[in-house]
Amino acid sequence: MEFLSWYVIFLALGLIFWPITTLLFPSFFDKGYALSKILGLLILGYSMWLFSSLKLLPFNTFSLIVLLGIFLLINTVLAYKKQLTPQLLGSVRIIIFEELLFLGGLIFWSYIKAHEPSIHGLEKFMDFGFINSSLKAEFMPPKDIWLAPFSINYYYFGHFVTALLTKISGINSAVTYNLMLSTLFALTLSGGFSLGANLYHLFIAHYKSLSLHTTRYILLSGLLAAFLLTLGGNLQTIYAFFQTYTPADSPVPFWTLPFQFNFNGYWYPNATRFIPLTIHEFPIYSFVVSDLHGHVLNIPFVLLLIALLIKIFSSSLLSATYYLLLSLLIAISLMTNVLDGPIYLLVISSVLFVKNLQTRPFLTAALHTAKEGAIIIFLAAIFSLPFWLAFKPFASGVGMLCAPQFLINLGKLGPFIFEADHCARSPLWMLAILWGFPYFIIIGFIFFVIKGLKSLRSLNSTDLLVLTLALAATLLILIPEFFYAKDIYPAHYRANTVFKFGYQAFIILGLISGYIITRLITLTKKPYLFLAPCFLLLAFIAIYPYFAINSYYGELKTYRGLDGLSYLKDLYLNDYQAILWLRNNIQGQPVILEAQGDSYTDYARISSNTGLPTVIGWPVHEWLWRGSYDEAGKRSAEVTTLYESPEINLTQSLIQKYNISYVFIGDLEKQKYTNLNEEKFSQLGKIVFQSGETRIYQLNNN
Repeated sequence: MEFLSWYVIFLALGLIFWPITTLLFPSFFDKGYALSKILGLLILGYSMWLFSSLKLLPFNTFSLIVLLGIFLLINTVLAYKKQLTPQLLGSVRIIIFEELLFLGGLIFWSYIKAHEPSIHGLEKFMDFGFINSSLKAEFMPPKDIWLAPFSINYYYFGHFVTALLTKISGINSAVTYNLMLSTLFALTLSGGFSLGANLYHLFIAHYKSLSLHTTRYILLSGLLAAFLLTLGGNLQTIYAFFQTYTPADSPVPFWTLPFQFNFNGYWYPNATRFIPLTIHEFPIYSFVVSDLHGHVLNIPFVLLLIALLIKIFSSSLLSATYYLLLSLLIAISLMTNVLDGPIYLLVISSVLFVKNLQTRPFLTAALHTAKEGAIIIFLAAIFSLPFWLAFKPFASGVGMLCAPQFLINLGKLGPFIFEADHCARSPLWMLAILWGFPYFIIIGFIFFVIKGLKSLRSLNSTDLLVLTLALAATLLILIPEFFYAKDIYPAHYRANTVFKFGYQAFIILGLISGYIITRLITLTKKPYLFLAPCFLLLAFIAIYPYFAINSYYGELKTYRGLDGLSYLKDLYLNDYQAILWLRNNIQGQPVILEAQGDSYTDYARISSNTGLPTVIGWPVHEWLWRGSYDEAGKRSAEVTTLYESPEINLTQSLIQKYNISYVFIGDLEKQKYTNLNEEKFSQLGKIVFQSGETRIYQLNNN
């Protein structure tokens, strides 16, 4: 029943926002239907966030219903005035196909997730805590669950959207966490199909009307793009056919290892940690490990942005609406996964510059592109202004690999001037393993399709766009080989930059690869000698989900459902009962005292699973979010004092300092604080919940 309710919400979103989507993408063969759900999330989510941030509307179900009603009315009027019903009826077959594709993706990944639904491990406590805090917040920004009483100082918009869907569906957040992961999978699948298919549709639209034959290739382009984007891995899976290299963090070329079938010994995370001290993940890995992090939550909005670029590039005259939407999507990216903002400004600028070059001289095109970019940046800053007014930047600068001495000297003058003390670039053979497949087919595309043209001006506009996107993706891969965003991790200094830039390069390359393969297949003189190794490499890409899903989900042997908190029954049964009591009985966000501990441990489980802020949760995460360890380090000692000190007055002063309303004492608190003084809490308050040895005290000052 919960699954059905969730699906109906997305079906309604798609239908409500279908008219405006059709008006935005009239030249798309599906009229953009697969993107209507994403557009609905964008408009509804941003509207609710903006009104809540400006204190004009509280974040609750009634406000969401009112907003949805307004958008339904607007879209109904648009459909009537623009006479869109015939277009709907004319596209009904592809709409049904894309709806079934979305539903199939949602069912498929929900089934996968139901074999390991636990919101436990990696970054899940952080992500779930952001969602639960957003659910409890009346106005934005939500409270930081791990540093009371401050608000979240991180990029939380995607978590807010998840909370919005949780609120409007009325489903438990422990279930919607997993439903959202399945939805992201489904939106990536259906959205990837739409973009890949429409690229080929726009290509053939220049030559002849659609026929059954060309429709078949449109579907092929879409399905290949959808698969490569959603389920594709990289060529690191070739190590499944060779003896395992050791140690795991020191890869060696596969051709130096003995050949053997090593399927049982292949460790799927190696494909995302192949280049030492870096991270280079891609969507299927994200879906498997199930962190609802910003880079995953932003995928649908990235697909919508790329769709707008396709539309802009293929059109001669456009209204300001498209540029407003691009600006809004850059703003959303900044608030969801901040590096996606500059990344897609680069992609947008590349596409606009090449488009401008088609009608303007080089210098004029560059100046016009700079003007368009400046407008987009300005509008994005306006759209995201409420976020920045409540946010304190924590970036510490930009690093440059192998920087010359004069730049190192300049770096001493300020935090955002280039600093350099590292010179470790990625070995070319490792880059070839990670990116060999898409660049193999891009080279084939250039050789078999482009080489015979007299000039780039004679290129079909879709081919030119695909080459432009390939160039933009290449820049995203190369930039971390020279620059990196500085953070608190000295050894893995460029890991996050490689991760964020490479993730978006993978998305772009996956989308255009479906189109390129289809173009090569449909050539009059098919390059069979090229296509044979192409499909061999594709096989290595395609087997990655087999390793990842079977490993993480225990070969799908035990079906557990979608409740992400059920694992607590086995690990901390009494704490589980206490968490349920807190979730069901505590209104608002009073501060609760619990044990603090290192990142990626089970500490801070109460605040994460309830949305109730605590004094300090994972200190290193707060260090990352705040740019300083001063506050987190101080609080860790004070939490120890609160639990262990026999002095009532000192304890009361700290309780008042942090306005603590509840004290949690469970298994981890007793393990962490060996001198725990529980008796004093009986004097300062009363027990309001007890299960076994787990107790919750409500303090008298509240």
